[in-house]
Amino acid sequence: MASITLQNIIKEYGTGAKAVPVIHNLNAQINDGEFVVIVGPSGCGKSTLLRMVAGLEEVTGGLISIGDRIVNDLEPAERDIAMVFQNYALYPHMSVFDNMAYGLKIAQVSMADIQTRGDKAAGILELRNLLQRKPRELSGGQRQRVAMGRAIVRQPQVFLFDEPLSNLDAKLRAQTRLEIQKLHRELGITSLFVTHDQVEAMTLAQRMIVMNAGVMEQFGTPEEVYSKPATTFVASFIGSPPMNLLKSVSGVEAGTILGVRPEHLDFGSDGWEAQVVAVELLGAERLVYCQLNQDVLIVRIHEDQTCPAVGASVRIKPRADRTHRFDASTGKRLA
Repeated sequence: MASITLQNIIKEYGTGAKAVPVIHNLNAQINDGEFVVIVGPSGCGKSTLLRMVAGLEEVTGGLISIGDRIVNDLEPAERDIAMVFQNYALYPHMSVFDNMAYGLKIAQVSMADIQTRGDKAAGILELRNLLQRKPRELSGGQRQRVAMGRAIVRQPQVFLFDEPLSNLDAKLRAQTRLEIQKLHRELGITSLFVTHDQVEAMTLAQRMIVMNAGVMEQFGTPEEVYSKPATTFVASFIGSPPMNLLKSVSGVEAGTILGVRPEHLDFGSDGWEAQVVAVELLGAERLVYCQLNQDVLIVRIHEDQTCPAVGASVRIKPRADRTHRFDASTGKRLA
């Protein structure tokens, strides 16, 4: 296992005046054995960053270290990493075991060692009853486990996951998230996991890098990112529904944006006056959408609370100790 150091990382496509920057001077330290998720919307540079760590993309500027080695000029095979992609990339004519073992055979690992590693990976991923099947005989979730098994048998210093759950349905995604958590607990290998899904990020990460347009907006634990977002982008991207960001309400100073999460708003006899425009039923919860001047405010209430009717006038009060303030011009969090 090894740490990963990203120092002043820059990525540009093209050269000279026509160069297009996609990663802007990014710095991060991923600790040995840590599971870090890189999350952000499509086109933010998260997969490009991962591919630079893997050696599949060249670094325009800065240094990438795995352990005590600078790896900028090393080929992917020399970096001691294993990567799991969005598409499973399994050989259709090979069995599950042969798919997992193929890379080891190419590396001329002994058959005894291949058998030992394959059996261990199959046990961890509950694939022992499937080892002689072909990929066409497997479900999507089983194929993804085979792809992870192929990475495990390599016994790398670092795992790299590039949106590996994107092709699975919602139930399988949840199940596979649990398997990935179990895998990390058992192996403790340093892992970088890329996703656009904030639920995956919040449930899997020990720490998470939130990216926006090639910039690392925040690097912290899921609790830190959710409870103390560094910018309005993070506040609006992390959380479902996102944080309410308000400019046109009383108590907000000029040049300041007030942030408050939907679960930290209460209906009562005082507070902001608003009108209910929609209600969404989400099982044990309801989301109440309220028009407040030029803003639409979302309030989350539990099923045992009284839900106002659409069209009703209500008063809404934020919990004073759960509000956030951001600079309107920079979007950055204020003390």
